[in-house]
Amino acid sequence: MRDMTDRYTIYNAHIIPVTSAPFDGWIEICGSKIADMGTGVPDNLTDRDIDAHGHNIYPGLVDAHTHMGLIGDGAGEEGIDVNEGSSAVSPQLRAIDGLNFYDGYFEDARRAGVTTVVTGAGSLNAIGGSMIAIKTAGRTADEAMIRTVGIKFALGENPKSYYAERDEAPQTRMATAALIRETLYKARQYAEQKAQAEDVTDLPEFDLKYEALIPLLQGEMRAHIHCHRADDILTALRLCEEFSLRPLLIHCTEGHLIADILAEKGAQAVTGPILCDRGKPELARADYRNAARLHEAGVEIAICTDHPEVMIDMLTTSAALCVKNGLPRDTALKAVTINAARLADTADRTGSLEKGKDADIVMTDGDILDMGTSVLMTIIDGKIVYSK
Repeated sequence: MRDMTDRYTIYNAHIIPVTSAPFDGWIEICGSKIADMGTGVPDNLTDRDIDAHGHNIYPGLVDAHTHMGLIGDGAGEEGIDVNEGSSAVSPQLRAIDGLNFYDGYFEDARRAGVTTVVTGAGSLNAIGGSMIAIKTAGRTADEAMIRTVGIKFALGENPKSYYAERDEAPQTRMATAALIRETLYKARQYAEQKAQAEDVTDLPEFDLKYEALIPLLQGEMRAHIHCHRADDILTALRLCEEFSLRPLLIHCTEGHLIADILAEKGAQAVTGPILCDRGKPELARADYRNAARLHEAGVEIAICTDHPEVMIDMLTTSAALCVKNGLPRDTALKAVTINAARLADTADRTGSLEKGKDADIVMTDGDILDMGTSVLMTIIDGKIVYSK
């Protein structure tokens, strides 16, 4: 990893900021941040500066839903730490405690220009652990982590099937929703008792599960809700309305069936995985046009790989497939950059090229959504982490 902590400039570039019009010019980096941008060729260039040779410069790509580092590269069962099956309610689990930041898939992400991912628990638990936004390069996961952005919930086939096999609850969709509702109600009571306590003797007995849910109840993070079927999607929104949660619909596979309703409710969805078959009941009505139909209805979307369901280096291929099926190209680009960052609650730092934002930059030899395009360089926090 090349360390360029001082100020340097990438020039002779075609820059696509995403949030503003493309232009030919330069981008200046100071430490880990974008210091400035401009047109033309800057004065006083040095041998530290990088000639882009007219290539395209994009913001680093953002994948808003993965299980990076929790399902390992070639590690078999030993490398799988994504689901804690001992309890259907486990919000106290912290993704960073199970994350292998040195897994080979992080290198794949860097080579593909993916600089930020949201990763965390799987979908066996009705309430799983934390979802965190993290850069794909750095010395340690703690240093690379941006912030905790949500708590994982799951509706539908996965929790009911898993716990039915164990002869435990929940075994139906009704039981899954009831378990979530009961836990959120108790967590809200717990938070109220803490707030009303006049001294330590009035405090409720410490409960790590409820503690983990307090930021969610206070709107400081989102409920990341695994939901494929239309009825599960609506259950997700119903539960969030009951407890004033900020919902993020993960997968939203049958969203195209109720796109108008989701738009009316102001729902936001992370669609994907795109490059997969209809290999289980909940995917029976999967449609490559889902992202386009949601967008047409007015639903803000991101596109994800759900790595390793689809490999992390297939993020732009997934976006390109959505374009082929009706999603406007500029919307598809935003769905893996600024819109993904907004839905991941990292848009203050990532997702676009703007002065003051993190210097997460990708150089390509063509349109990043074209199959024949290569990533030539990836920069994260001002450091070159991949160069072809």
